Amino acid sequence: MNLQEFQAKELLTRFAVPVPRGRIADSAADAERVARRLSFPRFAVKAQVRSTDRLAAGGVRFSASPEGVGETARLLLDSRISRAGGGLADAANSGEKVRWVLIEEAIEAMQALYAAVFLDRVTGQLSLMAAPAGGSAIEARAKQDAQFIRRAPLTITRDGAEGDFAGMAASIGLDGGVAEKAATIFRRMASLAVALDATQVEINPLAVTWDGDLVALDAKITIDDNALIRHPALAALAAAVEAEEGDAVVLGADRHHINYQRMDGDVGLVVNGAGLALATLDAIVDAGGQPANFMDIRTTATSLDVAYGVELILANPKVRVILVNVHGGGMQPCDTIAEGVGIALRRSAHKPAIVVRMAGNNAAFAATVLANNGVAYQGASDMAAASRNAVEAAKRPP
Repeated sequence: MNLQEFQAKELLTRFAVPVPRGRIADSAADAERVARRLSFPRFAVKAQVRSTDRLAAGGVRFSASPEGVGETARLLLDSRISRAGGGLADAANSGEKVRWVLIEEAIEAMQALYAAVFLDRVTGQLSLMAAPAGGSAIEARAKQDAQFIRRAPLTITRDGAEGDFAGMAASIGLDGGVAEKAATIFRRMASLAVALDATQVEINPLAVTWDGDLVALDAKITIDDNALIRHPALAALAAAVEAEEGDAVVLGADRHHINYQRMDGDVGLVVNGAGLALATLDAIVDAGGQPANFMDIRTTATSLDVAYGVELILANPKVRVILVNVHGGGMQPCDTIAEGVGIALRRSAHKPAIVVRMAGNNAAFAATVLANNGVAYQGASDMAAASRNAVEAAKRPP
């Protein structure tokens, strides 16, 4: 789960990491009211999207008055910003929609640092990273100089994580009180990562102010989705974010224990298992066809869940044929999927050709279930033959 900036900063404050004062708003009028209450001499108005470089994309702007904040918010809200930093105009028909703006006190930095705690998926170990200069050019600098970003391993303990935090502060050129404050922030970032099962806690830039304080001007936090069961509040936040930002079709399928993505082809796919689904996509393309969707039916799906997923395929008018390619296991036999296919076809007026290849647990009984549901189909003994048959059926005149 990738958090928005304002959500990441809320978590940082819980671990006593300093962030600028500010509030979010979802309308221009509310943004102006927030600015009047905060009464800062200068404001930063920041689009809440996950673009890699919002500043370059025009998603971070500054204003000296509440009226200016309102006008800036009006410009940003409901616009779209490319996650690759393509800007507002380039992302008119794509990119992430701006639903909120964060109004903050504009902090003047004497120096902008980079700091992060991340999970190295190769070693399975948390690492601390820091650099003496942060900001939007950090990736380019790191490519030019492999030593620009310093790294140090962290050891997970009962109290959080241990590492050479003071040594890291010194390695990026800090000393005195600033170095002590940086080391403390590094330790708190590591503690957050351990406590919340975060795979990334990044502050970029970490500003050193003219009076020697450190403030997290921007933050990115990624929580391991597989660990949300241990964090009910974050799980609820993830559900709320999905409901607000996600694709309604994909979210509906997810609630029915199905991973589903619509594609541009005319061969609908009903498949259980992500690996088998990817192999089926390849087989369809190799046979000269174009898949209409990706589908991975999870082992927890019931026949009614399967029916929901098949109905998503049937709702696509481009679908000329449906290929059912499943391998029954102990938790999900073939007849469960066959029953779901039958239910969906009975409910739908769209009757494409059906090609079925089933193997594994209850494959023979699944054929009986399909027959009992009145499903006329072309059988196939292996995936290659099933894919060829499906592509040929899609090419026949309707």
